[in-house]
Amino acid sequence: MITISLCMIVKNEEEVLADCLSSVQDIVDEMIIVDTGSTDQTKEIAHSFSAKVLDFEWVQHFAKARNFAFSHAAKEYILWLDADDVLLEEDRQKLLQLKKTLDPSVDAVSMFYHVGFDEDGQVNFKYRRNRLVKRSLNFQWYGAVHEFLQVYGNILPADIAVTHQKRKKTTVGEPGRNLRIYEDMLAKGEDMTPRDLFYFANELRDNGQHVRAIRFYHEFLNTKQCWIEDEIRTCQYLADCYYAVGFEEAALSSLLRSFLYDQPRPEFCCRIGDHLKIQNKHQAAIFWYEQALKAPENETAFTLTQYKTWYPHLQLCYCYYQLGDLGQAKTHHLASSAHYPTHPSVLYNEKIFAEQT
Repeated sequence: MITISLCMIVKNEEEVLADCLSSVQDIVDEMIIVDTGSTDQTKEIAHSFSAKVLDFEWVQHFAKARNFAFSHAAKEYILWLDADDVLLEEDRQKLLQLKKTLDPSVDAVSMFYHVGFDEDGQVNFKYRRNRLVKRSLNFQWYGAVHEFLQVYGNILPADIAVTHQKRKKTTVGEPGRNLRIYEDMLAKGEDMTPRDLFYFANELRDNGQHVRAIRFYHEFLNTKQCWIEDEIRTCQYLADCYYAVGFEEAALSSLLRSFLYDQPRPEFCCRIGDHLKIQNKHQAAIFWYEQALKAPENETAFTLTQYKTWYPHLQLCYCYYQLGDLGQAKTHHLASSAHYPTHPSVLYNEKIFAEQT
């Protein structure tokens, strides 16, 4: 059986930390909790779980804090989590089993990250992250903001999910912190990696600076040194920015550009369908919504499940109804209702069809 060090960085996480640590306390063999300046009960909560609590002076750099935490691990493997992450019972049992059976030749284990949920609590946004890594290989974190763990070797994709529970928190982080870090880097003339350019553009977009975001998204793509998933997401975010400033044709071009990087993803097919539907080009929109339903599953990609389930069916119902094909409209209504019976648009359609019978 392998041994595991849990390594975390925290600040003012008293509302969620106990849930996180409770979910793994009987799985990990030690807890390394690095505090970057809490003023609440975070450290006391960590101590109550017999964690090794270390202080780290915040230097505007997340990777340095995470590497500091990793440097104090003593077990064979390191598991990293954020304070608002938990393992649900099914995934706890899977991780316990993995701990008993993991082949020591495995250098890292990737797990699903469940980050989005519908009103019924069903996962609608997930992707993979390397969560469990061999300590002896000294894997390092990189990036001042939106840091990433550079991993290589024999990587095992496990059917285990870490669940993000940010919705449980009533307090929020320091507003604008990430954007200020990037603006400070820019003002000092520090080199930005392609990843920095991508996340800087994201921060600008999130703060309503759409024109500047467009500039840095293009700089990011022009480096041609990008992870394919970030390239594809950039096409989506560029479209958002172009729509926000009224450049609809540029937005559509950005959506289509995503096809240069991989086979069409369901969310892009749906957004192209949306673009055409708004223009009352219902037959053309139908083509794209149907492509979303036909798209193959891709476990390694960022997955937004609604774009392959209820959403395209909902839009197909509308388009066929507008074209006068009530049979097809009803078929797609029933399909959307099977996936999401409580959605307001689905309930509205249910009323419309009920009135026709």
